[in-house]
Amino acid sequence: MKYFPLLALLILIVACSDKEKPKQFSAVEMKTVFKDSVSIRAIEFLDRKTLAFAGSGGVYGTLDVISHTVRSNIQSYDSLYPGFRAVGKTASDFFMLSAGNPALLYKTGNSGTMELVYKEEGEGVFYDSMKFWNASEGMAVGDSMFGCLSIIITRDGGNTWTKLPCSQLPAAEKGEGAFAASNTNIAIVGNSAWIATTTGAVYKSMDKGKTWSKTATPIVKEKPAEGIYSIDFYDKYIGFAIGGDYTQPQSNKANKVVTQDGGATWQLIADGEEPNYKSCVQYMPNSDGEGLVAVGFTGISYSQDSGRHWKQLSDEGFYALRFLNDTVAYASGKNRIARLVFQ
Repeated sequence: MKYFPLLALLILIVACSDKEKPKQFSAVEMKTVFKDSVSIRAIEFLDRKTLAFAGSGGVYGTLDVISHTVRSNIQSYDSLYPGFRAVGKTASDFFMLSAGNPALLYKTGNSGTMELVYKEEGEGVFYDSMKFWNASEGMAVGDSMFGCLSIIITRDGGNTWTKLPCSQLPAAEKGEGAFAASNTNIAIVGNSAWIATTTGAVYKSMDKGKTWSKTATPIVKEKPAEGIYSIDFYDKYIGFAIGGDYTQPQSNKANKVVTQDGGATWQLIADGEEPNYKSCVQYMPNSDGEGLVAVGFTGISYSQDSGRHWKQLSDEGFYALRFLNDTVAYASGKNRIARLVFQ
């Protein structure tokens, strides 16, 4: 019995040494799988073999990631062809939300066509991103109106949506909103949600959008084109946000921040180092929060150490990125969707 603690320790050491380490990459292979005269800033996997997208000119559709067969359609409203910048999905439905005035939110319907489930008109209406907690509850965020961010919530699977009153939200700075650049202004883990804004702030809710707090970050934010463009969380503690200024895309000063405490505090990271302006950042699956990929029209960058150091893998420009697994992702941009394989 006196050898039992030593034996247990040896077993633990062997088990830990056998644990597969997160993959590391030095290159990315790209293949364009869809080309059209449409700007695509919003993509989302419906399941392991179907990627949904929506973009400019009312264009939306799906891509089969096995055969790369594309089915697309055009959604109109009266004489308008909306520009879609946000999409979302539940286990049973796909949603797409237009950016400008009027805001038009559609969901898949039983008739085989998209059904309009929410409409908002008015000066200043502009929606940027959408995400779901579960099959019943989801949210979308838009630019501020009447002193607070525009946040709409559904609790019935997307059939109806309600806009939160300013009395339930922190006060917005003048002109505060979000960048409709990649449908990644919102991150959700469990019951929590984080929203990144143009003023470099992060809004947080721990109860699926019922109550909200607001935290400032040190990201660059003095000019209208500066702020956070994209945010992602690996788990309820580890998060990363990126942005900068798309009008000065080569600048890499104060454009990346990280949190280790669920968004309570944020610190600059890789300040003055690569990458420069990016419109989307995503954690790589199964990377223990160490693998990050950021894309923008400035190219594709990768970090294997939680954002402390980065390498530029490609100069090819994209707007948005979603991972299929821990080595394959799909990226959308101007006139195309591409399959990315990290090597």
